[in-house]
Amino acid sequence: MKISSMARVGGTRARQSLATVAACVMGLPTAALAQLPQLEEPSQGGGGLMSTLQGYLYDFGALIGLILCAVAFLIVGASAIASFKEARERETWGKFTVTVVVGVVLIVAIIWLATEAAPILSQ
Repeated sequence: MKISSMARVGGTRARQSLATVAACVMGLPTAALAQLPQLEEPSQGGGGLMSTLQGYLYDFGALIGLILCAVAFLIVGASAIASFKEARERETWGKFTVTVVVGVVLIVAIIWLATEAAPILSQ
């Protein structure tokens, strides 16, 4: 008899603990949403819904252009480092030079295209 009564007490404690945890979890979203910052206005546009949406799309396009430039820079840098390592081992500096020159031209072209795309996106 003692075992079954202890099992019931243990089950009750588990239910109480579960209820306490559930109450805490249910109260978290309201506390977390209380201090959210205001949404910033886009760099261009504003005033109406469509104008604001176009402003946000412009900002998103500019951000994507910056991310593409950063990724291109990282890829060219990694390729140049790998080519440098290979050139030191095999004494083939021509491939390293070509890799660096093509990489720099690629980065400059991507930055130029991103700069040219910004005014087009603002229209």
